[in-house]
Amino acid sequence: MQSSPQNQETGADSGGVSRRRFLGYVVAASTLTVAAQLADVAAPAKASALVPSVPGPSEIYDLNDMLTHAALPTANLISIRIESDGTAHLALPRAEVGQGITTSSAMLIAEELDLPLDKVRVTLADARPELLFNQLTGGSNTTISTFTPIRVAAAVARGRLLEAAALQLGEAIGTLTAKAGVITSATGQSLTYGELAAKAAAVATGQVSVTLKESSEFKVIGTGHRRIDAPAAVTGRKTFAMDVRVPDALPTMVCRPPTINGTVRSVQNLAEVRAMPGITDVVRISTGVAVRGRTFGQCIDAVRALEVVWGPGTAEGASDATVLQELRRAELPLVVPPLPLLTKAVDARFTFHFASNGALETNCAVADVRPDSAEIWASLKSPINAQEQIALRLGLPVTAVKVHVTEGGGSFGRKLFHDAAGEAAEISRAMGKPVKLMWHRTDDFRQGRTHPMSTSRVRATYTLGQVLTYEQRHTSVATDFGHGVGEIITAGAAQLPVGDLTFSETIFQLTQQSPYHFGATTQLLSETDKGFNTGSMRNIYSPNVRCAQELVVDELAKRMGKDAYAFRRQFLKDERARAVLDKVAEVGRWGRTMPAGMAQGIAVHPEYHAFVAVLAEIDCRPETTGRKIRNAYTGPRVTKIVCAVDAGLAVNPRGLEAQMMGGIIDGIAITLSSGLHLKDGHFLEGSWDNYFYTRQWNTPPELEIVVMPPTTGKPGGAGELAVAGAMAAVACAYGRATGSMPTTFPINHGEPLGFTPLPTSPPIPASPTDGLDRAF
Repeated sequence: MQSSPQNQETGADSGGVSRRRFLGYVVAASTLTVAAQLADVAAPAKASALVPSVPGPSEIYDLNDMLTHAALPTANLISIRIESDGTAHLALPRAEVGQGITTSSAMLIAEELDLPLDKVRVTLADARPELLFNQLTGGSNTTISTFTPIRVAAAVARGRLLEAAALQLGEAIGTLTAKAGVITSATGQSLTYGELAAKAAAVATGQVSVTLKESSEFKVIGTGHRRIDAPAAVTGRKTFAMDVRVPDALPTMVCRPPTINGTVRSVQNLAEVRAMPGITDVVRISTGVAVRGRTFGQCIDAVRALEVVWGPGTAEGASDATVLQELRRAELPLVVPPLPLLTKAVDARFTFHFASNGALETNCAVADVRPDSAEIWASLKSPINAQEQIALRLGLPVTAVKVHVTEGGGSFGRKLFHDAAGEAAEISRAMGKPVKLMWHRTDDFRQGRTHPMSTSRVRATYTLGQVLTYEQRHTSVATDFGHGVGEIITAGAAQLPVGDLTFSETIFQLTQQSPYHFGATTQLLSETDKGFNTGSMRNIYSPNVRCAQELVVDELAKRMGKDAYAFRRQFLKDERARAVLDKVAEVGRWGRTMPAGMAQGIAVHPEYHAFVAVLAEIDCRPETTGRKIRNAYTGPRVTKIVCAVDAGLAVNPRGLEAQMMGGIIDGIAITLSSGLHLKDGHFLEGSWDNYFYTRQWNTPPELEIVVMPPTTGKPGGAGELAVAGAMAAVACAYGRATGSMPTTFPINHGEPLGFTPLPTSPPIPASPTDGLDRAF
C-alpha cells in the first residue's frame, strides 16, 4: 500500500495529525505492501516584549521544513511489506549511523499496525533515484519527514488486514480487533498477520482512506525502548562497510600527500613496492597512490614504503594565523553604532578553530567496478548523489551503478559526502579488481572533512533595561554543500523567504535564529577560502553562533545588573524555550553557592521546532586544570550537566536521551579541548591520541537529561540540538568561573600542543609497540 501526498481534514486537535484522514494506495503485489504522507509545518509561537524582534527567516520556514517539503512528492514511494511470517518490513531510505532511526521507525510501524516491536524489520534502502530528495539524511529531519508517511502506510496495512480477516472469518469488520499481530473476532476466531499477508495483497493498485491513532491511544510511540540493533552491535554481528563480503575484494589503502589536497608528481619506487609481500596492485589515483594487498597490515607497510614526489595542495603554506587574517578581512561590517549618553553596547569577537569531522568509523567503502557496471557498498547519507557522481566519474549510465547503503559507525555530517565510495570506485576501475578501501585514522584527521574555522563579530546595544539591537556577523571558511542539499535549495529557491542568496547564506538564514526579543536583530554570514575539505559536524553554524550569542547575553545581564537566568527568561520569545530554561534552573539548582574557581553556566537553543536548555557546572581551580595525564590535555572539567529537551513529541524518549548525551559530550569537546592546529598547509593532529575529544576524565560525573512532556503532536529535530546548547552553557560557565569571557575556541587552542606531531611523510605513522604503557 502507498499513500498519496493529499489529506482530508476531518477536524483538528492540538496533537497535530491524529484527527486527520489520509489517502493511501494498496499496491499490486504478492503480499501486502504500503506507504505515506507528510505533516504540516507548525507556525512559530509568539511572545511579547518591550522591544520585540521581527521573526527571522528560520522562525517562519527553516532548513528542516525545506527538507520535509522536498521529500513530500515521493513520500508515497516508501513502502511497508507484510511478510508471510507475520513480520513487517521497511526499507528505510535514510542512513542509520548510530542515531537510532531504525528503532524509531520500527516504533511508528509497531504503533499503527498493533504489532510487537520485535516483529518489525527495518533495513536500509539502496540508492533509489526515483526518490529524488527523499533519500538524504541530515538536518535532524528523518523522524520529522517520515513520521506521517510511515504511520499512514502502517495504518493502510492494518486496515487491509482487517478487511481480509473479515472476509476469511465471515465476520463484520467492526467486530474484529487487532493486537500483537493477531486479528480476533468477537466469537474468538483468530488469524495472524502472516496468514493474511497474501490474502490482503491487491492485484491492482487502488486508493484507500485511513485515520491515524489519537495520541491518547499510543502504546509504543512516546515510550522508551532500547535500540532494536543493540544486540547485533554488542555481539559484533552488525554489518558495517568493512564487514561486507564481496568475492576477491581485498584490503586497499591510499598513500596521501603531506599537505591538504596535494597532488602526485611521480612515484620513485613503484616496482619495489609492487614486489612487497602480499601486495597485488599499486596505482596512481587523483588523491594519491593506492595499494591493494592480502591484509591491511601489508597495505600499511606498502604505503609507508612508497617514495612519492608531491605537488602543492590547495592550502599550501596556510596556518591558523593566515586563515584568521583572511576571515577578518572578509567580515561584514556592523552598522548600528552606540549613541553616547543614550545607549551602551557590548562588542565582542569570537574565533572558532577547525575541528575534526572524523567519526569513530573511518571512511570505508567496497567497490567492484567492471567495464560496463559498478557496485558500491558504503555508509552514505546522500546515496543518490553518490550514485550520480560515481556514474559520472566512471563514464557509466546511472542505471549501471548500484549503491548499497550499509550501517555506519558514526557520521557527524561526514557521511553526507561519498569521498571514500568515489575513491574506491576510481581505484577498482584502475586496478580492474574489487577493492575494500579503508582510510587510516591519520588520513581522516589530515585529509578528511573538517568543521571550518570561523569568527563571529557581535554587537548588542542596550539602555534602560532593554536591548535595542543585536547584530551578529559570522565569517567562515567555506562549507561544502555539494552533497545534495544544494540541489534541494536550487529546486525550491523561488519559495524560500531568503531572497537572492548563495547556498551557504541560504542555509545560514534557514538555520540561525535568536530566541530573544533583542529589538532589531540581524545575523549574517560571509564565507571565504574554498581550499579546505569541509562539511557540517553534527550541526552547521549553530554551535558557534549560539555560543557567541549566549556569551554576549551573559555580558548584557552582568552590565545591566541582572541574574543571567532571569535575564534570559525575561527576553525569551517562546514559552517552550522558557519551560526548558525553567526546568534546568530548577533541577540544576541555579544560583547555588560554589567555591571560587567553580561556576554555573546556562543557555537555551531553539532549532528545527525543538528547544533545549543546558545548565553546566565547571571546575577551573588550579588543582583541576593543572592535573597531569601523559600526552594529554586535561584543563577545566565540567562536573555537572542538566539538560531539558522539548522535541515536540519524542517518539523514543530513551533514544532522545542518548542523542542529548552524545551532543553534550560533543559540545564539551569543541568548547574546551577539541580543535585542529593548521601549520604549513596541513593539520598537526593525526590521531585520537592528540585530538583531545572529551575523555572519561573530562566527562561530567553528574549528567541528567529531562525529556519534557509532549508539547505538539509531532516530533521536532533532535540529532544536532544539544551540541549548541551544551557548547554555550559550558562557555558561559567558564567565563563566570574565571571572570573573563572566553573568545577563542577550543579554549586550549593557544596552549602548548601537549603532543609531538606525527610526521607527514610517510602519511601513516608506525603502529605503537608500547600499547600496555599507554593504557591509563
